[in-house]
Amino acid sequence: MEGRKRKAVFMAFGTQGDVYPLAAIAAAFACDQRQYNVILITHSAHKSLSSHLAEKHVEYYPVSSPPVLSADQNNEIEGKSESSFSLQKMKITRDHRQECCSLIERIFGDGPNLDGDLIVINFFALEGWSLAESYRVRCVVAAPYVVPYSAPATFESQFQRELPLLYKYLIEAPSGKVCWKDVIHWMWPLFTENWGSWRNDDLHLSPCPFTDPVTGIPTWHDRLQSPLLMYGFSKEVVEWPAYWPTKVQVCGFWFLPTEWQFTCKKCREISVYDSPGNQYAKDDLCPSHSELHNFLNTAPIFIGLSSIGSMGFLSDPHAFLRVLQTVLNTTKYRFILFTAGYEPLESMVRTTAAEASFDQNNQSEDCVCLYDGRLFCFSGSIPYGWLFPKCAAVIHHGGSGTTAAALQAGAPQVVCPFMLDQFYWAERMCWLGVSPEPLHRNHLLPDKNDDTSIQEAAHVLSTAIHEALSSSIKVRAAEIAGRISLEDGVSEAIKHIKEELGLN
Repeated sequence: MEGRKRKAVFMAFGTQGDVYPLAAIAAAFACDQRQYNVILITHSAHKSLSSHLAEKHVEYYPVSSPPVLSADQNNEIEGKSESSFSLQKMKITRDHRQECCSLIERIFGDGPNLDGDLIVINFFALEGWSLAESYRVRCVVAAPYVVPYSAPATFESQFQRELPLLYKYLIEAPSGKVCWKDVIHWMWPLFTENWGSWRNDDLHLSPCPFTDPVTGIPTWHDRLQSPLLMYGFSKEVVEWPAYWPTKVQVCGFWFLPTEWQFTCKKCREISVYDSPGNQYAKDDLCPSHSELHNFLNTAPIFIGLSSIGSMGFLSDPHAFLRVLQTVLNTTKYRFILFTAGYEPLESMVRTTAAEASFDQNNQSEDCVCLYDGRLFCFSGSIPYGWLFPKCAAVIHHGGSGTTAAALQAGAPQVVCPFMLDQFYWAERMCWLGVSPEPLHRNHLLPDKNDDTSIQEAAHVLSTAIHEALSSSIKVRAAEIAGRISLEDGVSEAIKHIKEELGLN
């Protein structure tokens, strides 16, 4: 063990919005604590992170599982039945957990672990909790969003009936130890049968956490500390209720390093320079993206749905574009649409442009203009922190990262949530006064591509944009931006991790 470096493993699964904020913390931790080997375990689909992480001395370990799995999408594309999809999902889950086991064994299986070793997980990487228990490594939870789901209404009564001793153990836990607040806040999925069989058969742990693997009796003699749970949002935006566990820390938003957010290397080199705060050197883009730069000078309205398409919600891109076209026909707005690499939408954009015989000789491969140059479609990415201050408003799906960037920019918002925490953020933005009431998904992505559905959706969207551009919402958005401008969520997260590990 002499000379052996401590190890910090960051395990994050899900979409970019779920994974990238933890990657940013891993990079910052590696720069701050050079005595650590820092590793990120995530999907191979996020391989583009690997070069950025290498520059920050973070190793990238991929797993082959997909970031998202959509039953509707898979059934439609592959003709699979619901039962077939369930079997496919079970196989993917089994293979995913096996890969996680193999990677953690590779990292921690070479001898006794040091006291400062740790595994940091997000809510979609709960494998890490049991793997940390198996290798006796400290586990920290980090989430860029509020808990995206609640325990079933009958969870507590069933738990009390089926596990009375463990319920008593958790209810009567001493201060600072794992207690019922931890379980009901985020740990309850750890007590499902799926985890239990995996823990028992593969990890040789007790099927039920906090119980002896032989007797099944709660481990009264060896109570665990309540784990550190860090949230990546601002206290100015999210209330911190008293019923949350005492070890919860709200850090501020976890914004990514600026240089990670450019798909164009030339734009990145022009627009940023290497400094502790990743400040912008100049307000410019490369010559290949001059049309994008010029379009932004008109203060367009941003539209971006991030990974919503890949999750199976954008089944009819043509209907979506017809809604935008109808809004443009009845207003003076201009839109900039980020297609987020969703191929069906990008294909429809190219098809629409071809049908209009639009001359694109002066534009780059990732830029397409439609509808008399008033809808600018961009298939790459540039930092939202650079883009949103140039936009009149931001229309988005309610992802935590997009919401945070719009708040930071002081931009009015129109939010159309689709799943999980997106509904929370949509309602919260309305409550804060930086957006009108949330849209229903049919009012942005109509199920039917008929004239009536398109006209109705366009009317609702136009009304929402009009409300978002009101003076009251603009003033409120600027006020919130001023409140969070001095926060540094990533640095705050590093501080809490160091305190947890007893590092100076």
